[in-house]
Amino acid sequence: MPRQSPVLDLWASAPVAHARATLRARDADIVASQIEVSEIEAPTGDERRRGAWVAERFRAVGLRAVRIDDADNVIGRREGAAEVAPVVICAHLDTVFPPGTPVRVRRSGPRLVGPGIGDNGRGLAAMLALAEVIDGTRVRTHAPIDFVATVGEEGTGDLRGAKHLFDHAGDARAAIALDGAGDERIVHRALGSRRFRITFRGPGGHSWTAFGVPNAVHAAALAAAKLARLPRPATPRTTLSVGRIGGGIAVNAIPEEGWLEVDLRSTSVPVLDRYEREIHAAARAASDEENGRRARGTLPLIESITRIGMRPGGDTDAAHPLVAFAVDTTRLIGREPELATASTDANVPISRGIPAIAIGAGGRGGDAHTPAEWFDNTDGHTGLARALAIVIGAAGLATGPLAALPVA
Repeated sequence: MPRQSPVLDLWASAPVAHARATLRARDADIVASQIEVSEIEAPTGDERRRGAWVAERFRAVGLRAVRIDDADNVIGRREGAAEVAPVVICAHLDTVFPPGTPVRVRRSGPRLVGPGIGDNGRGLAAMLALAEVIDGTRVRTHAPIDFVATVGEEGTGDLRGAKHLFDHAGDARAAIALDGAGDERIVHRALGSRRFRITFRGPGGHSWTAFGVPNAVHAAALAAAKLARLPRPATPRTTLSVGRIGGGIAVNAIPEEGWLEVDLRSTSVPVLDRYEREIHAAARAASDEENGRRARGTLPLIESITRIGMRPGGDTDAAHPLVAFAVDTTRLIGREPELATASTDANVPISRGIPAIAIGAGGRGGDAHTPAEWFDNTDGHTGLARALAIVIGAAGLATGPLAALPVA
């Protein structure tokens, strides 16, 4: 890497070198925090206990104006040298696991095993570690940094916390989501998704004596088949799948209700718009086809479509200084950067024109979203140092290299 690289200058600066050494020295304590937070249940929609734990830790490391907002996000600020828009660092509180899931973390050789130990116990522990070493004195940034533990990132949470945050937080200079383990991926393309529940309702009746009334489950199956046959664009990659289907009360009853749930994903908003129209058309066509077979004098089916999830998409251009800085930092630690597409809290700022990425927080992990999820902290401090440099690169140092922000 050329000696004039701003990444190398920042990496070698006294404040960042000190912070990197501190992270390495505190490695065991950071992992202990990761275990502790992972052992607090936090199913989507019920993150308050974990949020209270994070709020206490935010206060302990000296963040200012620590608060819990109306969505239950936990927010704390490290003031910068300038009164400018903040950089937002976020890590999500929630897990995919339902209430009552055993969350005890166990050791298996070099691995920690437990639901949510990586996603997102690692992200939360890393955010706390960065909030501590970016202390506002020895390591002081130009721009303020808002550290945020968000709710509702997983599944049906529909990025609720991030949406509320960026609805109410005003302008942000940049945003970085810490999500899971790893130190190569840089998610700069936000995978948008829209989810729908299609419902058909009719009169129903006995399978023999009422035969001829329209069958709501038949219509649901027809809609699923029509959706399965829709052609997909070659680019951008777009997926559409029926995830659930059901209805009826008994094998010998014509169902009054049939339903299906549909997941649509793409990085392109126009493509999402197009396929949303196709989903509506498929539902209408299925209803019309089933109603076309009903006996004279019987009541028709009525279809309805409810959008049950909407994650905005978009991208931070690969040439943007924030992405380029993250790429250079990743190479500096000896890793090959992987520019990626995913659905994370970064979707929301990206969709609103705020430069944003999501990165892993060091170490290695696997089996996410299963009770056998694992985390291996080998070289975990290296990934933390990478995250530190990217965050400080976004906010700038108050003095020395990158006093003028490179990613604004």
